[in-house]
Amino acid sequence: MLEYNMNRKIMCIDLRGFYASCECVMRGLDPMKTLLAVVGSLKRQGSIVLAISPPCKKNGVKTRCRFFELPKDKGIIFAPARMNTYLEFSQKIVRIFLKYVPIEDLHIYSIDESFLDVTETMHLFASDIKELAKLIMDDIMFETGLPAAAGIGPNMLLAKLSLDNEAKKNPDGIALWNYEDVETKLWPITPLSEMWGIGANLERTLNSMGMYKIGDIANFDVKKLGKKLGIIGEELYYHSHGIDNSEIGTPHEIHDHNYGIGQTLFEDYYENIRIVMLEQVEELGMRIRMKRKMGKTIHLSIGYSRDIGGGGFSRQVTLDQPTNLTNEMYEACEYLFNKFYDGRPIRKIQISIGSLCEDKPIQLGIFEDRNRQQKLAYAMDEIRSKFGKASLLRGVSYLDKGTSIRRSKLIGGHYAELEYHD
Repeated sequence: MLEYNMNRKIMCIDLRGFYASCECVMRGLDPMKTLLAVVGSLKRQGSIVLAISPPCKKNGVKTRCRFFELPKDKGIIFAPARMNTYLEFSQKIVRIFLKYVPIEDLHIYSIDESFLDVTETMHLFASDIKELAKLIMDDIMFETGLPAAAGIGPNMLLAKLSLDNEAKKNPDGIALWNYEDVETKLWPITPLSEMWGIGANLERTLNSMGMYKIGDIANFDVKKLGKKLGIIGEELYYHSHGIDNSEIGTPHEIHDHNYGIGQTLFEDYYENIRIVMLEQVEELGMRIRMKRKMGKTIHLSIGYSRDIGGGGFSRQVTLDQPTNLTNEMYEACEYLFNKFYDGRPIRKIQISIGSLCEDKPIQLGIFEDRNRQQKLAYAMDEIRSKFGKASLLRGVSYLDKGTSIRRSKLIGGHYAELEYHD
């Protein structure tokens, strides 16, 4: 018997085409009437398109494509990313939210999307939740000039689903989904990847089991889902019924399966990819040490240039004992690279570490003191944490093909300030 325990008043508010809308506002343009695209860098045709304004989307322009894929004959304004500015806008939005809810009832999901639990404060501002949603959206527009949309539901899941699947399409930008709407509004959704939390790999697995609509998941045997997918299958079953008992502000344990790092390169690399590989392993090691973790399984993925048809390889190796030392992770990556690389130009590299366990004293080696290396690694992490990642770099990062210095000037992988053009 399904239990619908959660019955809060939750909003999920999205800033529409956030980066693009910020650029429109700074140019004195209406984000809802202007064709504008934000590109990682206008200097590189292969750069990622980070955001497009709502009118671009209505005109069939796709986001998350490459700069060279954007139509150049539709009057679109192309703007280079400047992440510091977008963060300033985001901070203004957070201050607006805190006028309506205390900080423990606010969950910032991403730079452009937040959850607000207005159950306890709604009566102070409006007679119903849709009225309050409009009030907050109007406040955002007045203070920043940015358009927003709001999904509303009795829990975080339905608020998010109503935002993604209805609110952005409605003229007023607001949608409310309750449990009684699940069968008519949630179940028909297809493809499955249109639902929050279902990625391409999971969608393929579910398709292979005969599920193509959310309703198919809701009517599937939950025991069989659990047997096939584990706890994810059971959670998916309940989500397909609109059930989500997570609460804003409630601490919860995150089960880490692996840590990873990836980079799309500025140019083609060959054997010299080892420079970037070492830089990435260095950063990955710092990340897992910050979490006091170690891992045994090292995974290396190499993506070849699109100019030669793409492709690549993805392989892993399991070590004899867990580690969080840079040199040991790098040796594993180099082993995989030497074994599977076929000499083609490389444009993407990803490295991850799995089979995690808690950090513990490293077993002494016959010829080297691994505990000493670990203490040195933590000391280096402390310096970088205090003075910035670029304060302490390996010598390879100062070579022509090193990327750490350039990447240290980025936020979220993109330029913090407006890039210079001749």
